[in-house]
Amino acid sequence: MDTVKIASNPVFFEKNRVFRVYTGGKLFSEFFGDNSEDSFYPEEWICSSTKALNEGSTDEFEGLSTVKGTKIHFNELLAEQKELMLGGRDGLDVLVKALDSAIRLPVQAHPDKAFSRVNFNSNFGKAESWLVLGAREGACIYFGFKDGVTPEDFEDAVAKSETDKTAMEKLLNKIPVKPGDVYFIPAKAVHAIGYGCLILEVQEPTDFTIQPERWCGDYKLSDNEMYIGLDKETALSVYDYSYNLDKVLKECKKTPTIIYEADGCKKECLIGKDDTPCFGVERYVIINGETEKLSGPCVYVVTEGEGLLSGNNYEKPLKKGDYFFMPHSCNQQYSVKTQGNLTLAVCLPPEV
Repeated sequence: MDTVKIASNPVFFEKNRVFRVYTGGKLFSEFFGDNSEDSFYPEEWICSSTKALNEGSTDEFEGLSTVKGTKIHFNELLAEQKELMLGGRDGLDVLVKALDSAIRLPVQAHPDKAFSRVNFNSNFGKAESWLVLGAREGACIYFGFKDGVTPEDFEDAVAKSETDKTAMEKLLNKIPVKPGDVYFIPAKAVHAIGYGCLILEVQEPTDFTIQPERWCGDYKLSDNEMYIGLDKETALSVYDYSYNLDKVLKECKKTPTIIYEADGCKKECLIGKDDTPCFGVERYVIINGETEKLSGPCVYVVTEGEGLLSGNNYEKPLKKGDYFFMPHSCNQQYSVKTQGNLTLAVCLPPEV
């Protein structure tokens, strides 16, 4: 297999569904144009070089994307053709997912970099962002503690969750969501994606989730799935109680800002440097127009419409649900155009 040729063009991937402890995925049928139904595979890991952490899994490649039409995993391609794929970077350092929730996910928080260095020997925590792509009726998220909730209240709810499946969500703010909503979820902030959300999630490249709730629907979590190998006291110390509803709405709900707009193409910033140094999220909205030349290395996801990816004697039709990785070798050589409407999410790795 000529990996130099692969790394010298936009890279597309096989479907990459990943097991989770919650059910969902039905909304993938419309987004990806397949026959998806709700199951325990409610996430598509996009251009992923990050391994999933699933208890009992014997699949050493779980979570890792496979290059379209090959048996080459994305992390292998990045390692073998590092300069072509990444330029001067050591790694891609970002993970992108599409997920669809048929039920509420477990109440959870993720570590910051400092916590991960001490407890997981990792330089990455798990700050993340959500772009809502679709919603079932009644879709919502849970984000931030209600005013007055204490660590003692939370620990009491952890214990009660053994028999009361709503004990923990009662402590959180329930927020309705709709397509187009954007949220930044800092490390250590309590949250849970609620029922009915089709979300594009961009995050640091780990699967570190501390979810101290015994049940997720009818699925009973083990201690390891709750605390990922940590003792309970250490795991619960990751939670930051300063995130209440006021702070969430002021600091974490984002309004897209226009970077430029001309010739049928608008470019927006959804998550920028002022939000986090860990990654960036931008968006092209094209109506009978064309993007500027696309940057690489970068992950791109078509969230609406149809168009054409072209450049360097290469053309490929695009449609809603398609995604691809633009290597460093292809930086500023390709663009996307449409004679109709197309929306393209841009998922940026951290600056080096």
